[in-house]
Amino acid sequence: MGIQRLGLEPGEKVRFRRVDKARWQDGVAVGIERDGSLAVHDRDGAARAVPIELVLVRAPGRGLHWEPLVDRAARTVQLSLF
Repeated sequence: MGIQRLGLEPGEKVRFRRVDKARWQDGVAVGIERDGSLAVHDRDGAARAVPIELVLVRAPGRGLHWEPLVDRAARTVQLSLF
């Protein structure tokens, strides 16, 4: 099930902060690493393994609003049966 268990789809845009940097960087979620961190490709295509505590995702239905990935992953989603 992979990345979907966090409420993400492969290729979804994310923002992340590296421990050694203060600014948020844009990237694309691609999977989950063995250590549980999020596999991200940054703007330049470089692969990064980022702890999920340092990742923001777009909040649905709020325009350009970002929410922590840990908040999205903690929510339960009711799936449609159809």
